[in-house]
Amino acid sequence: MATKPEFDDFVVARSPALLRTAYLLTGDAALAEDLLQTALVKAWSAWSRVHDDPEPYVRRILATTRSSWWRRRRDHEMPVDLSTATGEATPEGTDPAEREDLWQALRHLPPRQRAVVVLRYYEDLTEAQTADVLDCSIGTVKSQHAKALARLRLDPAVQPAVNDGSAP
Repeated sequence: MATKPEFDDFVVARSPALLRTAYLLTGDAALAEDLLQTALVKAWSAWSRVHDDPEPYVRRILATTRSSWWRRRRDHEMPVDLSTATGEATPEGTDPAEREDLWQALRHLPPRQRAVVVLRYYEDLTEAQTADVLDCSIGTVKSQHAKALARLRLDPAVQPAVNDGSAP
């Protein structure tokens, strides 16, 4: 049985990574913070039942809560101004222009496909772990992953610049 000090330690240790995941799922720094707080409140209420590693449990809460928010707000798409986003939750180690292009491409994906890409590539989860977090089958993860990659390949935001012959 987990205790309050263990929950506090978990929150301190894993909040930055969970916030990054929330940001990648929502595309908005403020919504990501709200999503993480909501997930942590839900995790706290079930903390006595959480055994072993609580991070997959909290990731699942993040993904399912984001999905339920999306279902409720399906008619309200909000553009995101990435210039106001904090650097804490953005992918590290890439050129800012490439990061912007990648984020634009991710924003074009439906929420379920975006969740699969975020969990597989940013969180480095296996197909089975991703399926567990999203509460779906491995086949669904594979099909959503394939569809997401196909859409990303066609997305103009990540297409390599074509040399039209005018540049040396």
